[in-house]
Amino acid sequence: MNKEGPTRSYTAADALRQLAPAEWARFGAEQIAYIRPVLVDGNQAVAIHAADGTQIGAAPDANLATAAILQHEMVPVLVH
Repeated sequence: MNKEGPTRSYTAADALRQLAPAEWARFGAEQIAYIRPVLVDGNQAVAIHAADGTQIGAAPDANLATAAILQHEMVPVLVH
């Protein structure tokens, strides 16, 4: 340990924390998708969105939405 304290390695998580909002909007747009509940014609459904927020599909439930994401070789992620 040096006088300045323990050294810390720079991680990928650190790099992601440094992204500006515009960079986040482009980050993973082609590889990452998230789902969110929506109403379609008064019925519950699940919208599928690219990482940049663009809606790219919909499904009747979360399981089918996740299956569609995986079928299109994208990675589903949780968004809170």
